[in-house]
Amino acid sequence: MRALVIDDARTIRAIITQILQELGMEVVQAKNGREGLTRLYADTGINLILVDWNMPEMNGLEFIQAVRAQREFHSVRIMMVTVTTETEQEQVSRALAAGADEYVMKPFTREILVAKLSLLDALAE
Repeated sequence: MRALVIDDARTIRAIITQILQELGMEVVQAKNGREGLTRLYADTGINLILVDWNMPEMNGLEFIQAVRAQREFHSVRIMMVTVTTETEQEQVSRALAAGADEYVMKPFTREILVAKLSLLDALAE
């Protein structure tokens, strides 16, 4: 399993990366959606993406829409990573409608992230 972690917060990228690597995944990182698209286009082996909502240059929703608009990425599993507020709940719904497969709310524990990855069958490969 090869994952792309997209978040403008270096700490969040590091936390998610560490968890995914402990689960045996290879991880590529990006600090915003635009950089994430560049990394995705360059690395056709990516089959899981965890993307933050609020980022400069290209937010998570715009990223998901760009990915889902391209047929070759329809099978890539996408998880939205967002903070817990009422406004964010609306954003999660929009992200799921745009093509996100799952979401996880910040702050999250390792167990919660693993459970969400399990729902995506992202741990079986």
